[in-house]
Amino acid sequence: MNHRLPIADRAAARRAALRLIRLERGAFATVLLLATLSALAGVAAPWLLGRIVDAVRAHRGTGAVDHLAPAILLCTLAQLLLARHARLLTHRFGERTAARVREQYLRRALALPSAVVERAGTGDLTTRGTVDADAVAAALRELGPEVLVAVIQSLLILGAALAVDLRLGACGLLGLLGILLAWRWYLRRARAAYLTEAGTTSELAEMLAATAAGARTIEALGLQHRRRAVGRRVLAVAAAARGRTLALRNVLFPLVDVCHAVPVVAVLLLGGLLHARGEVGAGAVVAVALYLRQLSGPLEELMFRSDQLQSSSAAFARLEGLAGAEEAARRTGAVPADDRIELRGVGFGYQDGPEVLHGVDLTVRPGERLAVVGPSGAGKSTLGRLLAGVERPRTGTVTVGGVPVADLDPEQLRRQVVLVTQEQHVFLGTVRENLLLAAPAATDAELDAALAAVGADWARELPAGLDTELGPDGHRADGAQAQQLALARVLLADPHTLVLDEATALLDPATARHAERALAAVLAGRTVIAVAHRLHTAHDADEVAVLEDGHLVELGPHDRLVAQDGPYAALWSGWQGEPTP
Repeated sequence: MNHRLPIADRAAARRAALRLIRLERGAFATVLLLATLSALAGVAAPWLLGRIVDAVRAHRGTGAVDHLAPAILLCTLAQLLLARHARLLTHRFGERTAARVREQYLRRALALPSAVVERAGTGDLTTRGTVDADAVAAALRELGPEVLVAVIQSLLILGAALAVDLRLGACGLLGLLGILLAWRWYLRRARAAYLTEAGTTSELAEMLAATAAGARTIEALGLQHRRRAVGRRVLAVAAAARGRTLALRNVLFPLVDVCHAVPVVAVLLLGGLLHARGEVGAGAVVAVALYLRQLSGPLEELMFRSDQLQSSSAAFARLEGLAGAEEAARRTGAVPADDRIELRGVGFGYQDGPEVLHGVDLTVRPGERLAVVGPSGAGKSTLGRLLAGVERPRTGTVTVGGVPVADLDPEQLRRQVVLVTQEQHVFLGTVRENLLLAAPAATDAELDAALAAVGADWARELPAGLDTELGPDGHRADGAQAQQLALARVLLADPHTLVLDEATALLDPATARHAERALAAVLAGRTVIAVAHRLHTAHDADEVAVLEDGHLVELGPHDRLVAQDGPYAALWSGWQGEPTP
C-alpha cells in the first residue's frame, strides 16, 4: 500500500501563493493597475449611454449625442488596449512564477529521502511534477489575467450601479444572491472533489508504470488477466472521481445561467415603478440595467474559469504539499566526530509489518572492509539501507561519528555514506555529463581514471568518447554498463564509506571481480561495506557479518569463520560447490 505524499491545506497554499506574488510584487501591482483602469473605462460606457437617454428625453438636440457618442467609443477602445496590455504582462508574470514553482518542486523532490519516495510511489511524484505542474502553469498563464480582470470589472460595475442609484443598485445585488449561493455550494465541495480526482490520477499513473516495468514478468507468469482486473478497478475509481467533478459543474453552470437574468429583470421592474412615480430618471434605470447586463460578462468568465481555478488550486496544494514532506524529512545538520559506524540494538520492520532485523550490534571501523552475507531474506539489503541512512531503525541506533546516520542532511550524508545497488539509471546526455553529476569540477583525465578503475573499457571505444550521447538516440548502455557508470560516479563522489548492495550483480563474474578489486584498491583507507551473494567478496573482506532471519549470528574474518564450521562455513562450502563436512 502506498503512503501518499502530503497535500498542503488551504492556509499553507494561500501563504505559498502570497510568497510567489511578493517575489513579483512590481509586476503584479502594474497588472492590477492596468486591470483597474480597463475596468473603469468599461463602466464609463453605460453611464454615458444613460446620459444620452436623458438628453434625448429632454429634447436637447443632437449636440449632446454627438459629444457623448465619441466618448463611448474612446472608452471602449481604452478598455480594449488596457486589458490587452494587462493580459500580456500577466502572461509574463505567469511564466516566471510557473518556472519558480517547477524549480521549487524539483528541489524539494530531490531533497526527499528515497524511502519516502518509494513508499509514496513514483506515480504520485511524477503526476505532481507533470500533470499538476502543467495545470498550475496554465492557470498562471491563462487563468490569472482573465480572473483578475473579471473580478475587478465585477466590483467596479457593482460600485457604478450603486453610485447611479442606490435603490436600483441594491436591488441588483439582491438579484445576484442566487449566483452567490450557487457558487458557495460549489466551492464547498469542489476542492475535495478535485483533490480526489488528482489522487486517482496518481494511482492510475502508478498502476501503468508498474505494469510497464513488470510486463515481461506478468507475461511469463501468465498474470495478464489479473493485471487487467487491477487496471479496470483503478480506472473505475478514476472515472467515478472525474464524474463527481463533472456533476458539480453540471449543477453550477445551469444555475448561474438562470440567475444572470434575475437582477436585470428585478431592476427593470423596480425602475419602471420608481420612474412612474417620478422618483428616478429613465437614464438611471437604463444605466443600472446595462451595468447589470454588462456584469454577466465577467460573471460568466468567472463561472467558466471556476472549474479550472479549482482544479489548479488542488494541483497547487499537491505541489506545495512537498514542503510538508521536506519539513518532515529535514535533518539536524549535525557533523560527525569521525567516520566510525556503530549499530546498537537495531531492530527494523517495513511500515506496519513484522521486524526483519532483531537486536543487531555491529561496529565498522574507518577503513575497514566489511562483507554482509546470508541466505535470501536474511535482512542484508535492509541492513545496507540502514547503514546508508535511507531507513531509520525502529529500535536502537545507527550512528556515524556519534550522529544518527538518518539525521545527516543530504549533502553531509553524501560525503559520509553512499549506497550503490544493482538498480542504476543512465541519464539522457553524454558519458561526460553522466559522470559529472557526481563531481562537476572533474577533469577528463579524472573521468577516464574512474571508468578504467571499474573496468569500463567499452567507454574508450565509443565513437565520440566521453562526448558520446547515451540513450535511445545514442549508445544504449546495457545493465552491466549502467552499473559501471554508477560505480564510476561513486569513485568521483569520493565518500568515506561505500555501501555496495550487490552492486556488481549485473556484471559477469570476471568483470565483477575486477571491478570490486579495483574499487577496493581505489578506496584504500576508506570504509567499504559490501552486501553480496558472491562470497569471493567475503573472502577478500577484513570482517564478515553473517545474517540469518534478521539476526547477526556470526562476525569475524573469513578464515576464522570457515574454521568455526558454522553458518558461514556452510554458505562458503555451498558456494564452492563442495559438500558440507
